[in-house]
Amino acid sequence: MIYLDYQATTPLAPEAREAMLPWLGGPDSDHFGNPHSTHRMGRMAMAAIEVAREQVAALFPPGGRVVFTSGATEALNLAMRGCGGRGPLAVSAIEHAAVLDTAAASGAVHVIPVDSEGLAAPAAPLPNDTRLVCVMQVNNEIGTVQDSAAWQARARAAGALFLSDAVQAAGKLPVAEADMIALSAHKLHGPKGIGALWLRDGLALEPQTTGGGQEQGLRSGTLSPALVAGFGAAARLAVERREDDTAHVQALWARARDLFAGWTLNGSATQRWHGNLNLRRDGLDVARLMSDCRNVMFSAGSACASGSGRPSHVLKAIGLSDAQAKSSIRLGFGRYTTMEQLEAGAAAIISAAEAQ
Repeated sequence: MIYLDYQATTPLAPEAREAMLPWLGGPDSDHFGNPHSTHRMGRMAMAAIEVAREQVAALFPPGGRVVFTSGATEALNLAMRGCGGRGPLAVSAIEHAAVLDTAAASGAVHVIPVDSEGLAAPAAPLPNDTRLVCVMQVNNEIGTVQDSAAWQARARAAGALFLSDAVQAAGKLPVAEADMIALSAHKLHGPKGIGALWLRDGLALEPQTTGGGQEQGLRSGTLSPALVAGFGAAARLAVERREDDTAHVQALWARARDLFAGWTLNGSATQRWHGNLNLRRDGLDVARLMSDCRNVMFSAGSACASGSGRPSHVLKAIGLSDAQAKSSIRLGFGRYTTMEQLEAGAAAIISAAEAQ
């Protein structure tokens, strides 16, 4: 099988797997202790967690702290629900459902529009009493890279906090300044089931779960040393390999653009993470295409919405019709994608599309 769906998840790095294995434990191991226990085995587990915390912290700007969560969805919920205040939340029209649905649940939402390339203008008006602005750094469906620094300044000028969903940016691009930043390990070659919320120094949140008060009083529940260790190893590797990974992705992007020369690109070609290729072809039956290309893993939009039958809210927000949105596919590639895999996957997709 050929995997071209890196926005949905990424392959686990061998180094992350190796870091996890000792902490899976067993009856003959001394690495299965509860990290919140005070005995020796507990302290060993907590020491491994703190090493990983430093490794993950290297992905973020200085001047903050890392809180481990079960993933980015929990991190975003903790940030949005825990920041307090009574004013509306301002969110871009192309945020992930974890942001849009959580904002809708708050009861007061201001949607920031985007242009045809998927860019949200920092000069866009905000309600006077806005308490939180959410603009993701890299979009998961079309790869658009927002001007996060300008949005941070805009939020500050409005007296609001700025939350960045950096899930698709972390490990690929320098994570931009914000008051709160959400990450997910499995989007940067770490394990599923672990993520993080970065909080600017001095910022306090209200916990959204009650219990033992673990994880700095913000997230009750026993941490998994294995998942945290895998996250840390993946983060360390992402920092070390960033330049090489970026060069590899650029080469894949250039080749993919040549291969799909007759297709229309959705979103910006320049202000974009080039590991994301969202394309459309008029009249394309994407469901049939995916059936005909069972050995090529790609997406008909965001993996989180696949199978819903609804056109992508991101593609609709950039002005595509229902028909155009439903004739679009998303290819994602990265560190472990070979040029041969990309070419073979593209050949299968193009052949099946032309046969329709």
